[in-house]
Amino acid sequence: MTPPRYPSLYQINTRVWLTELGRALGRPATLDDVPDAELDRLAAKGFDWVWMLSVWQTGAAGRAVSRANPEWRAEFERTLPDLREEDIAGSGFAIIGYTVSEALGGDVALARLRARFADRGMRLMLDFVPNHTGLDHPWVDEHPEYYVSGTEDDLAQAPANYTRLPRAGGDLILAHGRDPYFPGWPDTLQLDYSQAATQEAMIGELERVAGQCDGVRCDMAMLVLPDVFERTWGRRAQAFWPAATRRVRQRVPGFCFMAEVYWDLEWTLQQQGFDYTYDKRLYDRLREGHARPVREHLHAGLDFQERLARFLENHDEPRAAATFGHDMHKAAAVITFLSPALRFFHQGQFEGRTARISPHLVRGPEEPADPVLCAFYERLLAVIRRPALRVGDWRLLPCGVAWDGNATNGNYVAYSWQLGREVRLIAAVNTSGVYSQCFVRLPFHDLAGRQWRLEDLLGDAVYVRDGSDLQTWGLFLDEPPWKAQVFLLSAVE
Repeated sequence: MTPPRYPSLYQINTRVWLTELGRALGRPATLDDVPDAELDRLAAKGFDWVWMLSVWQTGAAGRAVSRANPEWRAEFERTLPDLREEDIAGSGFAIIGYTVSEALGGDVALARLRARFADRGMRLMLDFVPNHTGLDHPWVDEHPEYYVSGTEDDLAQAPANYTRLPRAGGDLILAHGRDPYFPGWPDTLQLDYSQAATQEAMIGELERVAGQCDGVRCDMAMLVLPDVFERTWGRRAQAFWPAATRRVRQRVPGFCFMAEVYWDLEWTLQQQGFDYTYDKRLYDRLREGHARPVREHLHAGLDFQERLARFLENHDEPRAAATFGHDMHKAAAVITFLSPALRFFHQGQFEGRTARISPHLVRGPEEPADPVLCAFYERLLAVIRRPALRVGDWRLLPCGVAWDGNATNGNYVAYSWQLGREVRLIAAVNTSGVYSQCFVRLPFHDLAGRQWRLEDLLGDAVYVRDGSDLQTWGLFLDEPPWKAQVFLLSAVE
């Protein structure tokens, strides 16, 4: 089956998912307990990818840090006022080995679930953490040279960035994993990419992971870029990603790489072998609530845009329902998920969950579903499943002045999607808190001389407009704050 040009991805917090399932079963659940009906539900929503967060083995040392860290614990208690010790299993990114946790059923259970996904046309994505490992990874004893080491002075001057690890053969002082702008993550150890042996070992890990899934989401992928690594650690490294992505694809053709990436390094990582890169810029601009920066962002070439992963929330960001009001949420979702990119959704988003769940936790709070957002996402996902949105052609549309002296046309963002000559859709969003007017300039040149029906696929409105007016002036809109519409355009016979 040929993959769609613009696929959809659904992120699941695996440990939380199984905790909820276990509560219903009355016993601990594994990946084998995921019912077929749940997989059928995900497939029916149109997902091409399921990213299962936190399936890998974590260690006792990382778990102890998670439970003892006062700042983290305060966050956990805000999420779960009835927090229990067993709710804190340690970060899913403090990995001690790329084998599936036995508590989840182990590698064999994952393989069976992957096959069940494949039967329904869905592919499996898992985590890969290039920058660091957990504190008790076997390499600490077997290959300490793989890590960034420190001195007593380093430990004294930057205790948040280094740790002492007692060993029978002599203590080690190793660096915690970090990025250049924040203190180290105390449940991790920093890998040394200036060492060729480290890079070779990590490519080996990637090759093994590639045998267990169809793609990887690479955590903080930009941290191992040579310039970033040197800025953080003062050590020059060779480029890792071009060789890593090439060698994995030699073994597994078509294997997918998605990068968590910031700091305007998206294009850099696309050129080094990544199929998709996070689009945090669009998310940030939507949160600011101004149309012009959003439109400017969407003027980028399709060779760049169609390799972006666009989202309104994920496990790192606040919940969309807690960030945006209902109308602004809908407007941001239409702009995000009807643009030309990988559409990246998060577990709980459709139900309007408001509590962000840390990847250190295996349980989330019970929250009622928001019926308004549930109904909205049902309609939006139905739009996204249309072939025009999956394989069609997208175009950003100009929004002209409605009348002299009225500058509210600048509040609009509008797109068209077309598949062949027959299927045409127009998405238009007022991205402001005031009533706004504009003429959306349509890219179709055969409208004159006929009547055209515009059916709003997100609502119940149906309009009939004269094609000559549409051709000459465009589609006139006079809409309330944050109004989002997706029109199916069809000729009236």
